[in-house]
Amino acid sequence: MALQQIVEETVAGLGYELVEIERSAGGLLRITIDWPWLPRAESLEASPEMSLVTVEDCEKVNRQLMFALEVDGVEYRRLEVSSPGIDRPLRNERDLERFAGELIDITLKAPMGEAGAGLVHASRKKFRGHLEQGEAVGTWQIVWSDAPEPKPGQRVSKKRPPVPMQVLGFRLDELREARLAPVVDFKGRRPKGAGTEPAPE
Repeated sequence: MALQQIVEETVAGLGYELVEIERSAGGLLRITIDWPWLPRAESLEASPEMSLVTVEDCEKVNRQLMFALEVDGVEYRRLEVSSPGIDRPLRNERDLERFAGELIDITLKAPMGEAGAGLVHASRKKFRGHLEQGEAVGTWQIVWSDAPEPKPGQRVSKKRPPVPMQVLGFRLDELREARLAPVVDFKGRRPKGAGTEPAPE
């Protein structure tokens, strides 16, 4: 069997979801796993303990994968199984649906071109914003503001005109990469969609 199929079947058989497979120089085979996403109705009944992948989860998958890869004769020097981390890649429509409302980073395959004229430079390909579903099936959008974050203790004048919100619509096949934005808030996790972050150039 192909490597993708072996890993997917092994990971799914243990109750997890395959996020990513990476082969690195030196023979490193890195597997990223997560808990499967449950629709809202089912997630209300799910145990909160299943929200994060633990070291024990990774060790369990590692042991089973070593056996499965040996049986099928897959060559590698070192196997590493890990959780997705705060910059989890978004690979498919199910991932986008799962993380709707979250702050994400996307890179387009091609610049926006003349259609992006206006507040957004036409050659821009990288954006950061909150993910939302589009009106048409299979369409998505991110919403953001390029307003600078106020410095600690800085007062923002109420008379200052607000920086307009911007929206970029896209389809999955137009993306080179999409990931959760690696934002750490030491005051605690914000609710989905709270606040705005400036989009990286």
